[in-house]
Amino acid sequence: MKQNSSTMEQAAVAPATAAEPDATPVSVENTTPDGTTATGKRKSDETDQPETSGRGKRRRGAGGKKLRPGERYIPPPQKRNPGVSFGQEHFSETSYYFEGGLRKVQPYYFDFKTYCKGRWIGKSLLEVFKSEFRAESIEYYEKAAKEGRIRLNDTPVEDLSVVLRNNDLMKNTVHRHEPPVVGRPLEVLVDDGEVLVVDKPASIPVHPCGRFRHNTVIFILGKERGISELHTVHRLDRLTSGVLLFARTLETSKKLDQLVRDRQLVKEYVCRVEGEFPQDELVCEQPILVVSFKIGLCRVDPKGKECRTVFQRLDFNGKTSVVRCLPLTGRTHQIRVHLQYLGFPILNDPIYGSSAWGPNRGKGGLVGRSDNELLQALIEEHRTQESLHLLDIPDDGIEKEAEHTRASEKTDKSTSEPEAAEETQMNAQPLTKCASGSETNNIVGGCSDRDTNDSTKSNGGEAKVTESAQDTQQRDHLCSECKLVRPDPTEKELIMYLHALRYKGPDFDYSTRLPDWAKEDWVEDD
Repeated sequence: MKQNSSTMEQAAVAPATAAEPDATPVSVENTTPDGTTATGKRKSDETDQPETSGRGKRRRGAGGKKLRPGERYIPPPQKRNPGVSFGQEHFSETSYYFEGGLRKVQPYYFDFKTYCKGRWIGKSLLEVFKSEFRAESIEYYEKAAKEGRIRLNDTPVEDLSVVLRNNDLMKNTVHRHEPPVVGRPLEVLVDDGEVLVVDKPASIPVHPCGRFRHNTVIFILGKERGISELHTVHRLDRLTSGVLLFARTLETSKKLDQLVRDRQLVKEYVCRVEGEFPQDELVCEQPILVVSFKIGLCRVDPKGKECRTVFQRLDFNGKTSVVRCLPLTGRTHQIRVHLQYLGFPILNDPIYGSSAWGPNRGKGGLVGRSDNELLQALIEEHRTQESLHLLDIPDDGIEKEAEHTRASEKTDKSTSEPEAAEETQMNAQPLTKCASGSETNNIVGGCSDRDTNDSTKSNGGEAKVTESAQDTQQRDHLCSECKLVRPDPTEKELIMYLHALRYKGPDFDYSTRLPDWAKEDWVEDD
């Protein structure tokens, strides 16, 4: 595609950080494979063991400190290796199977881990489960504890009244169910020993986040192609498809990172929007504000961060338009938000094409609702349509998100950063629907991936008893997901008409074919 205008030429010096994902370069090697998260500074990285002595002598803890009767020994935090990457031991946790055009994951057991957070110190496990992990009932956690599935510092906890202390390491073994993704294989475009470039299908998160672990690009590459130790250069939203670039080595990662900082990279998207997009090149420079970090909900607002996107119409079929997009900055959902503001939302955008934005659907920045009202309307619309999975927000997190939004409005902190990757997955029971997101997210934080607590509740549709032969292979008597089956999403529901078409630098140019929905002869299915 030839750039015909001076504005388009400016894209040659645009940053590589596309509008849709988190733009910060991240190394997958720095993601803790088992999902462990820690908050605050470590007191020690040593691995001293408690001393035990003969009769009449008191048990000693680390450093020879005597423990009072009834006092628990808490080992120092484990030293985390920043070079740790996902390997065969992680890839072999479970296997894939394909059904109805979807890639599915056999349910499997998994240990979610987290260190005690500051706000939990002095509280009992029971209190923490009641206030923070509401995906399951207290009865469930009590039964799980009796079966040894809940551990504190690797010791099974039978009584949830135990009081948490600083540096306690909590583990919860869950029977994990992952949402399905489209069954199209990952196509490797380039693999030259320095970079790996793939054409990512829509619906697949880049790396483990939220409900997703094996149904992610990182795990699919590791399990099916034996490729690991990749450095993420950029990210794509789960529902977005297209060029995805990884660095094979740390040196290459640093080089690409420098190109990003120097604005020597350009990223080009293509999308299909509602209505007849203007023929002339259009530039949108409206600032964008994050309304909800949990689902990545954003809107145009004067208090937001500056951003700039260049648009050019490629085709119009009488009803919808194919538009070329050049994000010159890298804000969350930048392309989607700017198109909504201009009055041309992406045809099947589950967030920014929603009627929850009001009669104008956010055109011109007109919403007429508070952030909390907007969030609630959006959630209710998708709940009614049984499509909450498209919002990348778990059922148990809905009320939490509403409370967070209300608090933000009261304290006028809507522009502040979220509590960085601090939401834990101790109670995660992933649904057969998505994340997101998250995309968010490393495995304990963000596919927009801010909260990874998962619910076993229905999306609003009637739950049915599972009879699938695949599901009966691994049943767990405590797992409520094993008793339910949710209607599989269609492939169309898992695809958003937004595609990363090209990724260009000073000495490379990676691109994919146009997706079918972007071609002139495309006809929308009824």
